[in-house]
Amino acid sequence: MILEMKVPSPGESITEVEIATWLVADGDYVEKDQAIAEVDSDKATLELPAEASGIITLKAEEGDAVAVGEVVCLIDTDAEKPDGKSTTKDKDEAPETFKGGDEGSGSKAEKELAKEQEATTNDNKSSKPTKDTYATNVASPAAKKILSEKNIASSDVKGTGKDGRITKDDAVNAKPSMGSPTGGKRGASRSKMSMLRRKVAERLVEAKNTTAMLTTFNEVDMSPIFALREEYKETFKSKHGVGLGFMSFFTLAIVRALKMYPAVNSMIDGQEMISYDFYDISIAVSGPKGLMVPVIRNAENLSFRGVENEVKRLAIRARDGQITVDEMTGGTFTISNGGVFGSMLSTPIINPPQSAILGMHNIVERPVAIDGHVEIRPIMYVALSYDHRIIDGKESVGFLVAVKEALENPTELLMNNDVARALEL
Repeated sequence: MILEMKVPSPGESITEVEIATWLVADGDYVEKDQAIAEVDSDKATLELPAEASGIITLKAEEGDAVAVGEVVCLIDTDAEKPDGKSTTKDKDEAPETFKGGDEGSGSKAEKELAKEQEATTNDNKSSKPTKDTYATNVASPAAKKILSEKNIASSDVKGTGKDGRITKDDAVNAKPSMGSPTGGKRGASRSKMSMLRRKVAERLVEAKNTTAMLTTFNEVDMSPIFALREEYKETFKSKHGVGLGFMSFFTLAIVRALKMYPAVNSMIDGQEMISYDFYDISIAVSGPKGLMVPVIRNAENLSFRGVENEVKRLAIRARDGQITVDEMTGGTFTISNGGVFGSMLSTPIINPPQSAILGMHNIVERPVAIDGHVEIRPIMYVALSYDHRIIDGKESVGFLVAVKEALENPTELLMNNDVARALEL
């Protein structure tokens, strides 16, 4: 029986995928549920498992865009599993002529092969370039005068005369070098962008072209969070099995600020504004296939431990290429942490159809004025990019100030003055 394997739907609104990599070769025997290909959608890279065991025949090439429901391979389910020996010839293996028959026929074939190899060797020898001589790249007197007037070195000109001599015509046709070669490599390569990368590019350009995007900045003194983490991180990790990072503080501070400024948790749909009473926070992470944005659902119901567990789970799934489309769909606000890569300041681009995104940056010790005197504090710059069509300047600045206040006073504003209870210690 020949089974037709069709592209399954990886998620709502996805109509086609791209064959990123075939993990098996045409004619291989595959087991049921074995991963046979990696396919790229516009949101994620997913594995395609075999629906049955048998010999596979591929019907699409790597890089092909195929519609959902289209046949990409055939599996002969009646084929018997090989006994472990390869069914394909090794490309370095001797021709079939040498494997059977009597000794005389084998000797005759060997002699014919030797003659062919000798002929190939002779052809290769005859195709070698002529050996350089004293005349190679030496300019004739007339050519030398012309090259001197053009300020071109003879070493930059390939001679076409006898033994590589530079002729007058070579000098006339020579053009000045557009740079100073250093002898290093100057190669280039061209490769097709994955469907995921192309879709990310399209969405970023769309966001720039269709939103009235502005960015407002502020700075956060991270000393209080540093102090809390220093005191409780070991106890927190030993009890919950996950570290007490910065992301839980930022996520809960953002949820608090979104409740204070609901316009930031809204989206535009045509001529209407949709506001949400839940807070699904997208976390931009760098995966092996590019930027991915998994979503922490209903972050308003999570504690510090809940946020850290969810961030860890989603980051691992994104890193291992197991993230699903559903896990990256439907966020209402995005956090982008460029600080992990050393970014000091940036203007993050809105993740459409959302209306705002917060950019976190690296933490650097800076001199700041505290009660009239200068102190060195760990400072992080934060940036809020927002769609000015529905978020006014007052709301955007107020939102970012609310985030700053919560991060600089987490014990009172995020933990209700009960650190042990907030951290579930």
